[in-house]
Amino acid sequence: MVLLAKNYRFKNILSAKTISEKEGIPFDFLEKIILQLEKQKLVNGKKGVQGGYVLFKNPKKISANDVVSVLEENKKTVDCSLCNRKKGCLTKNVWSKVNSALNKTLESITLADLIK
Repeated sequence: MVLLAKNYRFKNILSAKTISEKEGIPFDFLEKIILQLEKQKLVNGKKGVQGGYVLFKNPKKISANDVVSVLEENKKTVDCSLCNRKKGCLTKNVWSKVNSALNKTLESITLADLIK
């Protein structure tokens, strides 16, 4: 996503192969990631010989939280809903605050911030 953000203002379409090579991400794995990002309208794919990918919207409008939410099924540091000690847990409030701070931080960072 950062590589696509860097190329956003130039309107460069980057192939999955180029992204894979430049970012050191295995091609097969990258294809799966890109499909998820496309479904959530974070990237736009163009088919054909000159095909590839671009950001769907301005990097200023895409937060780190948007990206992490697509790629991580559960981004909570601790998921209290999975615990059988929910009612008597002494640390539940701590983990709730940590998860809230994580979300707030990820929401405050945009792709544009990352490429400055």
